[in-house]
Amino acid sequence: MFRLKYPVEQSDPPLSPRETLPTMYDLPSEDPDEPGLPDEFHDLQPQLLSFTFRPHNYFPDRVFCGSDMNLYYDVHHQNWYKRPDWFGVVGVPRLYDERDLRLSYVIWQEGISPFAVVELLSPGTENEDLGETTSEVNKPPVKWDVYERILRVPYYVVFNRYTDRLRAFSLTSGRYQELILTEPRVWMRELELGLGLWQGEYQGINRLWLRWYDAEGNWILTDAEAAQQQAEMEQQRAEEAERLTQEAERRASEAERRASEAEQRASEAEQRAEYLARRLRELGIEP
Repeated sequence: MFRLKYPVEQSDPPLSPRETLPTMYDLPSEDPDEPGLPDEFHDLQPQLLSFTFRPHNYFPDRVFCGSDMNLYYDVHHQNWYKRPDWFGVVGVPRLYDERDLRLSYVIWQEGISPFAVVELLSPGTENEDLGETTSEVNKPPVKWDVYERILRVPYYVVFNRYTDRLRAFSLTSGRYQELILTEPRVWMRELELGLGLWQGEYQGINRLWLRWYDAEGNWILTDAEAAQQQAEMEQQRAEEAERLTQEAERRASEAERRASEAEQRASEAEQRAEYLARRLRELGIEP
């Protein structure tokens, strides 16, 4: 039976479900090797990474993104795999065999390792994600060793959603070196692309998210955001055109009013001249 995470006194105010309900990391799994399926953040965050991973120097059909997908790395142990929360590969076809979606990523078939791997820290995997566990003899190597020594992934990024801390490691002389970040952004010059923390709303949730940015520091838009931005620009253009049309109509109306007034003044002047001429004739003076 599940117990409350924190003991409470009877006089304490009632706790929220977040504080009392168990998570998948608290409860045992029927498969000890699989602690649980991804939580909602592990679904949404990789989506945003995939939607904004657009290396400037690669065509879209030569870029592949995987999330929660088996990554097989050893041809001599073909049942060994890791499952990164997200990884991006450049220089491979978007579709497997140019026509179908991948069911896994098999290194000895693809021939190209991921360029970047992102792990989202979870209570059950944090130590392994940060390289604080070591590989055991005759057992599959831990994630860190696979990414660093076997796949030689150039960039390894770790994000802790609980503390909103971003850490990044780059492969230098065959070993991962942690990058000193003056701001929560990592520039990858080989891709002309950067990865950083963005405060904003995605799928109705406003928080800090990982997303990609371009050489000018602009956050890369998802297709949905680009469509919305385009619609807003078109709406602005339509409103500006309407404003210009109304201004043109106002000016035309003003010109017409002034022309009418000028015509009226001319008519009045003519009538006055005729009146004066008639009076002069009545006085015996020919105007």
